Amino acid sequence: MTAPVRLGDAVWLKHGEVARLLAALDRDGEQARVVGGAVRNELLRLPVAEVDVATTAVPDEVIRRVQAAGWKAVPTGIEHGTVTVIIRSHPFEVTTLRKDVETFGRKAKVMFGRDWRADAERRDFTINALSASAGGEVFDYVGGLADIAARRVRFIGDPSERIAEDYLRILRFFRFHAHFAAGPPDGAGLHACIGARAGLETLSRERVRMELLKLFVAPGAPATISIMSESGLLGPVLGGVPYLASFKRMAEIEAALELEADAVRRLGALAVVVNEDAERLSERLRLSNAESERLKALESWWRVAPASDEHAARALLYALGRQSFTDRVLLAWSHREAGADDRAWRELAGLPERWTVPVFPLKSSDFTRRGVPAGPALGAAMRAAKEAWIVADFPSAPAAVEAIAERAARESLPTA
Repeated sequence: MTAPVRLGDAVWLKHGEVARLLAALDRDGEQARVVGGAVRNELLRLPVAEVDVATTAVPDEVIRRVQAAGWKAVPTGIEHGTVTVIIRSHPFEVTTLRKDVETFGRKAKVMFGRDWRADAERRDFTINALSASAGGEVFDYVGGLADIAARRVRFIGDPSERIAEDYLRILRFFRFHAHFAAGPPDGAGLHACIGARAGLETLSRERVRMELLKLFVAPGAPATISIMSESGLLGPVLGGVPYLASFKRMAEIEAALELEADAVRRLGALAVVVNEDAERLSERLRLSNAESERLKALESWWRVAPASDEHAARALLYALGRQSFTDRVLLAWSHREAGADDRAWRELAGLPERWTVPVFPLKSSDFTRRGVPAGPALGAAMRAAKEAWIVADFPSAPAAVEAIAERAARESLPTA
């Protein structure tokens, strides 16, 4: 008989808030277990960021026990049996065991139950359907442990049926593959995703955006994105032509520079060549204002290239700011043939680390005391001075700054 699998060294399970929450729910005739991503990640030796709990207790009983323990209970999804429990400012989603009565995306009708197998079988992928007791014993009803060992993402049951329940699972299939799998995607799952691709058009733009941005930063994103493109699933989502080579090089460049994977920057590498692309993606994916502005700031990336004189690069950094400068430089680099170890490009990208953007040293009073009147003339003088200061490579010496102010003031005054 095979020995049960245990989460033997999961400190987060046996100590602290998780242990106290399970102790409150897993007693007096009710059971509670950690479910989903926390169990999966622990088995894969990956960081555990969020912990979700499933229980046989109905929501009212969960709330009663939580409040008796002195914690806060928020009925965030009470119609689906979900209560968010706040313990020392840390949120945990606690959901009563369920089984689907009708399935149509996020609006599926459910009923509460006490059957752990039925609850597991209603989930999307086998590796997400594992559960663990407070003592660390892992329960597997759908073959998730074998798929963890094989580093494989596989739908539970018939992939087509799982996808028809919620078409977002097409994108989730690729996202989880990029994060957790090794080798090619599961064939049955891939075939079902291709067959159901028209369902992607029914999804809200916000949900598509959320999945794509998570997918873009996954360790296996370049290979997975390529598979999506070859399968005819990427173009319709983006609404344009994907630039796979640029995306791959962007991932390589970020790794070489030891930068954290950036979803918006990678989206730019994948799909932005001209400003109209940024506008299309902002609308199509319902990007946030900050995300949209970052994509639009990539305009004119093709003008960026390393040079022996850093003055142009410093001027660009001054004009754009650190983040937009890095985004534009890395996008230009990703579209070139230069590799991630190219010295000239690395020096250009590293400019923000070795040069601090200065503050323009002149104020309006520096011009009014030179006789420039308030109004259009003053504005013109300050603009001319700033332009001259940038052209002179941002001098800080008082004599150089004073000379710039004198000339700008003199040229702004009307001639007699």
